[in-house]
Formats: sequence, structure tokens, C-alpha cells
Amino acid sequence: MGPVILFPAIDLKNGACVRLEQGDMARATVFNTDPAAQASRFEQQGFAYLHVVDLDGAFAGKPMNAAAVEAMRAAVKMPIQLGGGIRDLETVAAWLDKGISRVIIGTAAVREPALVKEAAKRFPGQVAVGLDARDGKVAVEGWAETSEVTALDIARRFEDAGVAAIVFTDIARDGLLKGLNLDATIALAEAISVPVIASGGLASLDDVRALLAPRAKKLAGAITGRALYDGRLDPAAAMALIRAANAAA
Repeated sequence: MGPVILFPAIDLKNGACVRLEQGDMARATVFNTDPAAQASRFEQQGFAYLHVVDLDGAFAGKPMNAAAVEAMRAAVKMPIQLGGGIRDLETVAAWLDKGISRVIIGTAAVREPALVKEAAKRFPGQVAVGLDARDGKVAVEGWAETSEVTALDIARRFEDAGVAAIVFTDIARDGLLKGLNLDATIALAEAISVPVIASGGLASLDDVRALLAPRAKKLAGAITGRALYDGRLDPAAAMALIRAANAAA
């Protein structure tokens, strides 16, 4: 496994940075109206990789916040992984062409696994799969509906497809600051060979420590959003823990 990465998250709605509670668009809090400035702040705080979600895109099924994403790309040097509304090869290619380092395919990974396999073959190391689970079952269409398949079922489909990572989100915890669901995430990571990134609920330095504990050694990292915005997670302290762990690895 490579170094553990802590990804600060920027969720875009109507061109602004927001946080949702449990994926509910009606429960959105605007944190910053200037996503590029927010991305720059994260880079200055020492983060090495940015996680961006086009929330409107996830619901619309096509990119809806392209201007904001392009402004962020121009504002920072760090790589960006982007999800939300990426449902076809043309969209994958267009984002990678604009300098996005990695695209995350969510709904289409459930509906059309062949698309992920083709994209991963064409763009090795640049395609990730986003699996968002509610009680173990995967939700799609911006979490508006829940499928009958489990995250593990879907993850296994891509076992040898060249997928760069699986971003596993526990919807029940997302935006609620209740702590990562490490048990489910580690179980997924141990069952497959694709690197797994934990998402949803990261609330404190204790969560970062848990991410770096020996039992979590199969995890590639975690995404943090709300805890950074409301000051519960001190970026300098979090990055110091990550750097120390990576140096010792």
C-alpha cells in the first residue's frame, strides 16, 4: 500500500461549497461561496490531494458545476479527484483532459459496470469507483434510491479491472460527525485488492488515529469534510499525524 492520504472534501451545489447531512439536498449548509479560494486554503494547510463532488451533477446525471471545478483546477497544484454526474466515457475523458487527476464513477458503476471497466482500461490509474452504502446496500442517483446489491458485490466486479480506488461512504454517518464506520470499510478493504478510501462521518483527530491504526492498514485513506469546515478537526494536527505515520511506514 502507498501512503495514507487524508482528502479534504469540497461538495459543490450551485457553484458554492456546501455540506449535506446524509446526502439530503434539502439539508445543505453553504460553507464557502468561492470554491477556488477554499481549495487554495486546503493546499496551504498542507493537504496533498483534493476530493470534489459535483452534487448537482450527481442528481442531473451530467456535470453541472464545471466552472467551479475548472476554477479550482487553476487555483491549486495538488491533484483533484472528482465525482458526481460522470456517467459516460466522454465525460471521463473530458475531465481528465482538463487536468483532473482521477474521476469517481458512482451510479454508473452500479448500472453499467462495463463503463467502469472500459474507462479503467483506457485511463489506467485514473478511474475510481464511488460506493455509497445505506445499511450495506448501495445507493444511486445522488443517493435518491437504494439498490439491492451490497458494496462488496459491486466492488468484486472490478477486482481485476485496473480501478485506482474505491471510495466507500456510509450514508448513515455522512455529515453527522459521528465517526468513520471503520468496521464496514476495513471489512470491504480486506475482501478485495483494490485500495479503499473511507468516507462519511470523520469527526476528529481520534478518527485520524483510528485510520492509522494497524487494523486499518489496508485502507488507502479517508475523506474529511464537515469536521474541517466547522473547526472540529485541526488540519495541522491531522497532517502531522499522517506525515508521521507515512514516514514510519
